[in-house]
Amino acid sequence: MGAKEESLHFKNLMVPIILLVGFWGLAVIFWQIKDRIFFLYNFGIIGTSLFIGFGLYEILPRRKKPIGRKVAQALVGLYMVGFLGLFMKENMQIEGFFFYLSAGIFGGSVIHYLVAKILGPVLFGRGYCAWACWTSAVLDLLPYTRNKQGRVSHRWEWLRYAHFIASFGAVLLLLVVFAYEPEQHSWDVLYWLVGGNLLYYTVAFVLAFALKDNRAFCKYACPIAVPLKLTSRFSALKIAGDPKTCNDCGACSKICPMDIDVSAYVKQGKRVLSTECIFCNTCITTCPEKALTASFTFDIGGAEKIRRREPEAARR
Repeated sequence: MGAKEESLHFKNLMVPIILLVGFWGLAVIFWQIKDRIFFLYNFGIIGTSLFIGFGLYEILPRRKKPIGRKVAQALVGLYMVGFLGLFMKENMQIEGFFFYLSAGIFGGSVIHYLVAKILGPVLFGRGYCAWACWTSAVLDLLPYTRNKQGRVSHRWEWLRYAHFIASFGAVLLLLVVFAYEPEQHSWDVLYWLVGGNLLYYTVAFVLAFALKDNRAFCKYACPIAVPLKLTSRFSALKIAGDPKTCNDCGACSKICPMDIDVSAYVKQGKRVLSTECIFCNTCITTCPEKALTASFTFDIGGAEKIRRREPEAARR
């Protein structure tokens, strides 16, 4: 029995260990190729932060597991916004990515987006949204932690595409029409960073309180979801369920912060293929039968099974 428990414990730590080794591997590779110490501590700090967060999640008792995710969010957020953003004056918003990419600047923002939001999701999906996003770190502290009703109409989700186009359009306008030349480590960067974050939080708070849903901004208005949904379809890391163990209680679907009908995938014998999944592991923690687990294999996602609010007429 002791050997079995030890084996299971090691298996549970595989995800944090893979993250730690993966990020430190990137750190050493880029450090050697670019001969810049920045890459060593950049990837090293992020990998270590995620290792600590995921590690805490695995070793803490069931009700305290969310602490691990909050720790990871806080550590990565402090580094990204506090050090890279405010101290180093790097524009970590999506507009910064567009600016630096157009200018051929391989800075912190470009690296961050390529690893966390464009290429990386092929391996770990939208895990960034749950474990490293500084916007959601604050939103998760709001009182509407459990959305019982589900999402509003899918038409509202087009807001994130409009936001993405508006951000790209604003950058294009400044570059082409006004001949703006982006620079790293300038005061302009701080204006973009602070202004962008204030806009995000204002919209996010309004949506959260209006819809009584902490993650409303993530579902309807966040522009980062646009590239994330494209590449996370091919994510190797997804939630898997055992239909034989599942008792169809529906607890996983009811508790999902992104309103995914998790049990529908389990009943079909499929992994959670929704590109809305942020791999927060809330469903895994909630399942009373322990029928859900993290799974690392290859399939193509995109089949969306989302819980939605009934139209007013249907409820009468």
